[in-house]
Amino acid sequence: MARESDGEAGAGADAGPLPDDALLAEIEGVALELARFAGGEITAALRRGMTVEYKTEAKGEAAPTDPVSEVDRNVERQLRKQLAERFPDHAIVGEEVDEHPAADAEFVWAIDPVDGTTNFVNGFPLFACSIGVLHRGRPVIGVVWCSTSHELRPAVYHARHGSALLLDGEEVTPGPPASGVSRRLAAAPGGAAGRQRGWDNRVTGCASIECVFVAAGIFNSASFWGPGLWDVAAGTVLLRAAGREIWTRDGRGWRSFERFEAPSEVREEREPSLRDWRRPLLVGEREALAVLRERLRGPSRWRRLRRRLHLP
Repeated sequence: MARESDGEAGAGADAGPLPDDALLAEIEGVALELARFAGGEITAALRRGMTVEYKTEAKGEAAPTDPVSEVDRNVERQLRKQLAERFPDHAIVGEEVDEHPAADAEFVWAIDPVDGTTNFVNGFPLFACSIGVLHRGRPVIGVVWCSTSHELRPAVYHARHGSALLLDGEEVTPGPPASGVSRRLAAAPGGAAGRQRGWDNRVTGCASIECVFVAAGIFNSASFWGPGLWDVAAGTVLLRAAGREIWTRDGRGWRSFERFEAPSEVREEREPSLRDWRRPLLVGEREALAVLRERLRGPSRWRRLRRRLHLP
């Protein structure tokens, strides 16, 4: 993909050659097994009930935000345990455990045990378990168990570097769900009106689902303004497997996304790590992303959007 003229250079130094496909296939198989295990745990929890806590306290009359359930913690604990047994030299970044990978880690697993926890604890059936694997920062394996899919059933989307997009082992041909559709859907923060752009926006409350729905052709695009590594690491692999584009904001403009990197600095007195990664991403079909980038071109528009979305 060509870089936009007002963007900066690509991400970081050359990460070297990728592992051979046999090793990637082995790791993908383990990720599939873990995602299906997580899906079973999540489904079972809906039947038996669960305990919910909140990571942030209530402010004034406002209710607390950012829930975490016992299922989030139990699933991540189990995934970490199994990965430690199978790949003891691999690092793990998970949403629920504040653990930072070493800067020289070759493989890093990015795990969100229950993406869309607010949906999950309220019984709104759009949530997922996301498992991505990075090789020296480059996303190479993506596996997402989804509570629903374009086939209207729980299923696992998966891919590895160079493969097609698969749903439970069967190749997915991305495209609109029906012929003759003239107004497409996209995922955008707040569900902002999109009619002037030729499509309508939706909010799912689950970044993994939004990546998957773009890859499968349900959405033509999605925008993420402050995602965590665990939110999108798996999704970037699925998107690339489906032939979608991924752009990130860096410096003065947008550039094609290639790999995840630790930021140059953090507020705490420590070295930054991949766990600290948070950058805007635009993902989707080429034509839709061209419209979005044009709309966000220039520092003044970017500043207005950041203020509207309360971004740092």
